Amino acid sequence: MSDHVYKQIELTGSSTESIEHAVSTAIAKASKTLRNLHWFEVTETRGQIENDKVAYWQVTLKVGLRID
Repeated sequence: MSDHVYKQIELTGSSTESIEHAVSTAIAKASKTLRNLHWFEVTETRGQIENDKVAYWQVTLKVGLRID
C-alpha cells in the first residue's frame, strides 16, 4: 500500500426519508464537482419535528478526499 494524503472537508446533507439518504445525497452532490472522495465520518445528526413527526433529517459529515 502506498502512502496517501487526504484533504478533509465538511458537508451537510438533508433528507425527508432517512439518515442514510441524507448521507448519500451529500456524497452524490459533492462527487459531481470533487474528485477522489475516499471516506466519510458522520459528526452530527439532527432533525426537524413537525406535527409531532420527524419532518426531515440533517447529517453533517467529514469527508476525506485523496490528494493526487
